[in-house]
Amino acid sequence: MTGTSTGRLVTGAAGDVVHTAEDPALGRIEISVLDPVTDLDVIHRWVTAPASRFWGLSELSRTELRDLYAYVDSLSSHHAFLVRRDGLPIVLLQTYEPENDPLGLVYEAQPGDVGIHFLLGDRGAPVRGFTTRVGQALAAFVFAAPGAQRVVIEPDVDNERAVARARLFGFTLGPRVELPDKSGRLAFLTRGDWEARQAADEPATRSAD
Repeated sequence: MTGTSTGRLVTGAAGDVVHTAEDPALGRIEISVLDPVTDLDVIHRWVTAPASRFWGLSELSRTELRDLYAYVDSLSSHHAFLVRRDGLPIVLLQTYEPENDPLGLVYEAQPGDVGIHFLLGDRGAPVRGFTTRVGQALAAFVFAAPGAQRVVIEPDVDNERAVARARLFGFTLGPRVELPDKSGRLAFLTRGDWEARQAADEPATRSAD
C-alpha cells in the first residue's frame, strides 16, 4: 500500500495507486484514488447504464459527475477509488465515515465503522466466483487500514441482487433504515468475521488453484 491512512480510511492524491494485490484467478488487483477528470469517461458510462439505476447518479451530466467527485476528493471523511483488474477498470468504490454521512443519523455508528458503496462495472475475462473474489479484494483493502473494524453497507431494499450479494460476501443483515434518497437495508461485516472467513476459504482456494 502506497497511500496513507487516517486510521480507518485509506487516502491519497487523485490518481495515486494506494493498494495492489494478486488474486490467483482475477490477476493483479490495483486500487487507485479516483481522478474525476482522467477517469470520467469510465465512471460516466457505468453510472448511466440501466443496471446502475440504484446508484442514483444516472441523471447527472458529465460535468455534474466530474464536479461531484471533485467535491468528494476534497473531503477527509469520504473517498472514491477505481479498482482495476490487470489494468481494466472494474469497480467504482467509495469509502466514508458513517458518522459524517446521513447514514450516521439512522444507526449508532461504532468507532471502527467504515461505510462503503461499490459499483461493479466491467469484468474482463470470465472467472468462476468473480463477484465473491472482487468482494474479498475490496474487504482486504478496507481492512488494510488498522483502524477499520467493521464494514457497513446499506443497499436499497428493492435491490434484491445487492442484498443477496451482501449475504454471499458474509455480511450480517441488519434492520431497514430510511435515508434521504431511499429505504436501505443495513448489513455489517466485522474484521473478525472477515478474517475467519479468509482462514476457512484458504485451504479450498489452494486446492482449487
